[in-house]
Amino acid sequence: MFLVFEGIDGSGKSTQAELLARHLEEVRALEPVLLREPGGTALGEKLRELILDPRGEDLAPETEIFLFMAARAHLVRTRILPALSQGKVVISDRFIWSTVAYQGLASGVPPQEILRMYHRMASQGLVISKTFLIDVDPRAALKRVRKPNRMEGRGLAFQERVRRGFLSIAKKYPRRVAVIDGSGSTEEVHERVVKSLPTQGWSRCSS
Repeated sequence: MFLVFEGIDGSGKSTQAELLARHLEEVRALEPVLLREPGGTALGEKLRELILDPRGEDLAPETEIFLFMAARAHLVRTRILPALSQGKVVISDRFIWSTVAYQGLASGVPPQEILRMYHRMASQGLVISKTFLIDVDPRAALKRVRKPNRMEGRGLAFQERVRRGFLSIAKKYPRRVAVIDGSGSTEEVHERVVKSLPTQGWSRCSS
């Protein structure tokens, strides 16, 4: 099973991904593989640093897309698919919908072009079992950000566009994307995530 967490910067999705991994270990006796995007591999971490460094050269959305896709293709081939073939649950902090929301819907690149590139060059047939969109008000989210990276430093208006982009994706794919209210305590949000977990498919991951 492949589970993904999405949301604007400061939404708390990284914390929720970690809590879900712990829940699956302690409650379901599974051994989940927790990854982040970009990242999860030596190459991915180097590209992450390049893309998100606020002191680096400003990058066009198209440039960011190519860099994200390179990191993603490598992550899928070397980490995600091998783990799934072993019957493990993989949890990713961000994946393809982040690129569609940030570089596509918020930055002006046609989403269909991004998805076409992803399916042709990066996905290798990978299917996301469930996406959890942690939805919070951008003003509250940005208050949590102490040292903004390149994306976080683009300001409130940009984060509002990203949020609208994510919500439009969830509206288009309601069975694939669960919108999780990100307000309240960390524990309350975690409970909402657990209640939204898929009810089928776990038997394949229990070996």
